[in-house]
Amino acid sequence: MRISRWFLTVLAVVLCAASSQAQPPQHLFFRVTLGPQFTAPVTGRVLIFVTAGSGAEKIDDSPFHPESVYIAAKEVPYLTPGASVDVDTDDIAFPEGFSSLKPGDYQAQAVLDVGHTYAYAGRAPGDLVSDVVPLAAYHPGGGPEPVLVLNTTVPEGPAPQLAPEFVAHAHLEDFTSPALSAFFARPVHVRAWVVLPPDYDEHAKTHYPTVYWTHGFGGNLDFAELNGLSIYQRMVRGLMPPMIWVMLDESWTTGTHEFADSANNGPWGKALTTEFIPSLEKKYRMDARPSGRFLQGHSSGGWATLQLQINYPEVFGGTWSTSPDPSDFHDFTGIDLYAPHANMYHRADGTPYPLVRDHDKVLGTMQQFAQDETVLGAYGGQLTSFEWVFSPRGSDGRPLPMFNRATGDIDPAVMAYWRDHYDLAHIVATTWAQRGPLLRGKIHVIVGTADTFYLDGPAHKLDAVLQGLNADAHFTYIPSRTHFDLYVMQVIGKEDRGGLLNTIATEMYAVARPGSAWKSGTKPASGGLR
Repeated sequence: MRISRWFLTVLAVVLCAASSQAQPPQHLFFRVTLGPQFTAPVTGRVLIFVTAGSGAEKIDDSPFHPESVYIAAKEVPYLTPGASVDVDTDDIAFPEGFSSLKPGDYQAQAVLDVGHTYAYAGRAPGDLVSDVVPLAAYHPGGGPEPVLVLNTTVPEGPAPQLAPEFVAHAHLEDFTSPALSAFFARPVHVRAWVVLPPDYDEHAKTHYPTVYWTHGFGGNLDFAELNGLSIYQRMVRGLMPPMIWVMLDESWTTGTHEFADSANNGPWGKALTTEFIPSLEKKYRMDARPSGRFLQGHSSGGWATLQLQINYPEVFGGTWSTSPDPSDFHDFTGIDLYAPHANMYHRADGTPYPLVRDHDKVLGTMQQFAQDETVLGAYGGQLTSFEWVFSPRGSDGRPLPMFNRATGDIDPAVMAYWRDHYDLAHIVATTWAQRGPLLRGKIHVIVGTADTFYLDGPAHKLDAVLQGLNADAHFTYIPSRTHFDLYVMQVIGKEDRGGLLNTIATEMYAVARPGSAWKSGTKPASGGLR
């Protein structure tokens, strides 16, 4: 009996030790409370940001410093005033779970992303935020969980102060598209600011060349309006010729739709070219012919305008696309999407693919960017935006993912679909017999050799394809320029951060008005032919 009791006691100790070793490490929780001053329940995605130090007024994610801020997330379907939700900060987190934090001084802030738009444009009006809470001498798991109280609503931003003269020359167009509305079974709008040249009212019978401009990732209709203001001021100063500029909004719930005809986002290219543009040409004195319709955009807007020119060569007379997103998927910011066993995160030798750089200094990798975006949410991020534009639709109604977010492995079947529908180099190479006569001489691409997102690489590949086709394309590589200083030029002895626009507009005008004596720096002349 004594031996049996001794044996059972030892066995119990061993089993308890084994059980404790088998248990997963304890997760770390932060508590988020909706302030009692609110009067209605809220839903959204709770994002918790933690960074070292103290004294910050707010804490946000940054792709240029990808591991300086820890982020945890949780979907909250229903949170009532005064109620709380516990967020497991080791569940959905980047770059690691919060329990991996070393003891030290930290600060934390919570954001409730009400519209699931943070991944696209950061905090938005209507989002709820907490104060920045200091976590002095913080030891993860060593005390009560931190409590973050959502007590402030992000307000609407101030309306831009616009000169009365610009207001008189800028018109908001909000068009309900039959094609898009039929696709979504609800009204869908194409929106743009139409900016008229300064002499538009003085010359009642004059028609003008028209530029269709669109913004990059993170932009919206307000951003389009501010860029329209800058362009109008340039025309007033005589730095740009008199043309009509249509400042298109390509922001969408899933990111940017890029005016592409898509299985997921709908027929945006068709809506623009067969519905919206004809409606504008009935209302405004536009040239209304290919030699007077031009395209211009930067980054995602650069890709959008490039694909519009290639896919609708009979509509447009030329695109001037700057730093466009990858146009040849053999170089998707340095990654060959078609390579055997292709992986978004690392090369065959295991080294990581960089994504963000400051000249020779790598600031972030593709894996950091992708996994950070996964925490921020399923909608609106740059990589998911590509999927909503480029991918076929899956059985669940969502686009098929291009790659596995955990491993980085690329799906070759999805890539085959991307190639046939959206790889612009592949499209022009395989359909040049049909498109070539309408495209020759119309493609202009400008990119910096130190592009922040390595977009000079795919531009070189598209350039080589077009050279092989004798396409008379015009590629300009500006030495040492990045994604963000590409447009900087010296204008009348001063640095102008948007000066490249003057050159682009002048080249467009020369196509629309061959033989015109207009030169940058002169007073605006009448733009008319009829």
